[in-house]
Amino acid sequence: ARQRNIMRILVLAALAAVAVAAPQGYSAPRSVDSAESVEIPILRDVRTQEDDGTHNFEVETANGIVLSQSGDSDGDKQGVVSFTHPDGTEFHLSFVANENGYQPQSSALPVAPAFPHPIPDFVLEQIEFARQQDEAASRESKSSVRTPSGSYGAPGS
Repeated sequence: ARQRNIMRILVLAALAAVAVAAPQGYSAPRSVDSAESVEIPILRDVRTQEDDGTHNFEVETANGIVLSQSGDSDGDKQGVVSFTHPDGTEFHLSFVANENGYQPQSSALPVAPAFPHPIPDFVLEQIEFARQQDEAASRESKSSVRTPSGSYGAPGS
């Protein structure tokens, strides 16, 4: 019986410890103070969508953000994005998007380094030889394909 009493005391002590350790209240996340956030006016917002699929939009904000894009019914698009970074440097990006993909242009975009050395002639010759072999193999595979017959006989005849 003594062991049973000790066990009860331990269980009650554990429950009391959990109850004391539980959070005593709820703190909602801090709301954004309206004095901290600044609303930037939109100076221009012009959007057009024509029935033929062409579209155009131009947006400019008071803090210098400029977005413009135009496109045609074929899906081709071109546009410009520009703004000023907090350190004062200007960012400008123009782009074209068409059947050749998205083609951005900006001095802020990374550029692949120049190839470190010229490609040796023997490598260029090997590449050309491989191209010729591929063409020959393609011609051979096309000539070995039989054209379908215009008439078919009974099986086994």
